[in-house]
Amino acid sequence: MNNCYFCKKNINEIDFKDTNILENYISRASKIKGKKKTKLCAKHQRKIALAIKRARFLGLLPYIPE
Repeated sequence: MNNCYFCKKNINEIDFKDTNILENYISRASKIKGKKKTKLCAKHQRKIALAIKRARFLGLLPYIPE
């Protein structure tokens, strides 16, 4: 049942500076993908959304597609 990537790898903290991982959870339209598409648990979905928002604020990820 444990399909969450971060639960499998036993990762608790998601680093907002690691844009390679964060890009996997953003759609082509630069929107944050939903929980059903990412297959993350609720706890890690909230953390990934927060990390993406922080990375966008600092200019590491785009708000809109290029």
